[in-house]
Amino acid sequence: MYRYIELTLVKLAKLSLQVPITLVLDNARYQRCALVQSVANSLGIELLYLPPYSPNLNLIERLWKFVKKHCLYSKYYADFTAFTHAIEDCLANTHTTHKQALSSLLTFNFQSFKKVQSLTV
Repeated sequence: MYRYIELTLVKLAKLSLQVPITLVLDNARYQRCALVQSVANSLGIELLYLPPYSPNLNLIERLWKFVKKHCLYSKYYADFTAFTHAIEDCLANTHTTHKQALSSLLTFNFQSFKKVQSLTV
């Protein structure tokens, strides 16, 4: 995992952006290691860590909570195939059946910063 993060940092640096780069990370142990921090520092990339255990700031955690509520709570599945099918079906219907419920759950009601550019790598 360290190598993946290191390669991602190098890939970001090679974009030669003319703006400061801040990478927001979810505070996993492998993201805080000395290697990752030294590579980021040498490339001039700022690392910004989310607070420890902050699933409310991570949209995928909100989606997973929704899926667990609909597929796992008080449910029994005869086999693993039925279990995975229920999860896949729930995820496949996020934009149709579950659209209204997820529209209020998956919002970006966070503090925002002016003059910020985002880039997906």
